[in-house]
Amino acid sequence: MDEDVNILMRLIDPENSEFFRDIGFQGAWACDTSSSAQNSAGIQTLLDAEREAQKIVQKAREYRTKRVKDARSEAQKEIEEYRKQKEGEFKAFEKEHTSGNKKMEQDAADATEEKLKQIRAIGGKKGGKVIEDLLRAVVEVHPAPATQ
Repeated sequence: MDEDVNILMRLIDPENSEFFRDIGFQGAWACDTSSSAQNSAGIQTLLDAEREAQKIVQKAREYRTKRVKDARSEAQKEIEEYRKQKEGEFKAFEKEHTSGNKKMEQDAADATEEKLKQIRAIGGKKGGKVIEDLLRAVVEVHPAPATQ
């Protein structure tokens, strides 16, 4: 991989005459027939280097895409864990406060039942007298003049 990077760096730097000498490139002004074979070899070497550079770039893109997908996946997992944690906290909060409401409701129901028992007990003791008083008021009419 380091060798590939070095090749790319040498390709990028056109001032690097050592590289062009290594591959046999003598420039556009060299037109004699003896060096045209060398030029063809140099051009072929450049084409090979370009193909290799394209492969490296493609690998880098694939690696970057994989890293982005991994990061998204990891973020989604963290979001899900956080959501579960907050749901658990909410359920605990709800349970704590709901149980307080249930206790208050039970206390109110107990108090209501106690009052009803008291009313029934009083009704049992004085119910007969109340009925007699009501019947007497309905049956015995005492007309009286209206007062203004």
